[in-house]
Amino acid sequence: MIRHSLIARRLLTMCCLLAAVVVLGSSSPLAYAATSDSPQDGAVGVEGKVPSNPPTQAATISSPRNGQTFTDMPITVSGLCPKGLLVKIFANNVFVGSVSCENGSYSIQVDLFSGRNDIVARVFDSFDQGGPDSNIVTVNFDDTQFNQTGANLLNLTSNYAQRGANPGQKLTWPVILSGGTSPYAISVDWGDGKTPDLISTPFTGTVDLAHVYDSAGIYKVIVKATDKNGLSAYLQLVAQANGAVTTNSSSGNKDNGTSVITKVLWAPAAICIPLIFVAFWLGRRYELASLRKHLEERDRED
Repeated sequence: MIRHSLIARRLLTMCCLLAAVVVLGSSSPLAYAATSDSPQDGAVGVEGKVPSNPPTQAATISSPRNGQTFTDMPITVSGLCPKGLLVKIFANNVFVGSVSCENGSYSIQVDLFSGRNDIVARVFDSFDQGGPDSNIVTVNFDDTQFNQTGANLLNLTSNYAQRGANPGQKLTWPVILSGGTSPYAISVDWGDGKTPDLISTPFTGTVDLAHVYDSAGIYKVIVKATDKNGLSAYLQLVAQANGAVTTNSSSGNKDNGTSVITKVLWAPAAICIPLIFVAFWLGRRYELASLRKHLEERDRED
């Protein structure tokens, strides 16, 4: 009878757990937004996802080819990558652009430095955990025709490859401008179909960009800078407006890689109902047996 009691208790516990799963499954959509930061201005939020091991598969660079020489910028870097990860491109170990890996491949335009450039692609997950480096491709940039003024090339970079904020809140993004001749003009296409921002600055250094997204999504951000003499710089980044993205909404360069998935778990409910009856029957049997035993012991004492 003790054994029956234990079985009954275990079945009741199981039923409670299954019932909780059913409630959660029927009332909560399972969705997440990929991120590498916390959910606040300048960061990307996470819902319903726990950290895992860093990526183990590296991206590859199939274009450009090793040994190529370029006289114009930007150039296109493309290759294969693990789906769903962020690909960061580095030239001479300096960050020059980022792009989301879609359908197992990527393509991005980046600027080069004058002379030799060692290009490498690195993949990062939503927690900014880096994977192995890609193959290194060495190319050269001849700026003789590109830069007729003799001034230093104009460069754009950032300490952030991916950044975000909640829809309706301001996203701020510092970029670093160097080289060239002042004054400078900067245009920013935020990838959501809105008119690009135009910014004028008399100095090099950190320039704070700002934007408000109306809806959740992953967006391709294109930053271009031009100096007094017509030298230009290019930087491609990935922005995120936190939250679930529906598959039928898109605008501009928005990348709808995240969708809302709602799952109602009916199978646990179907299993739970008969278990409740079994648990009740076993508990009732145990109760009657205990009462009968108690009466028999009392009769013997009398």
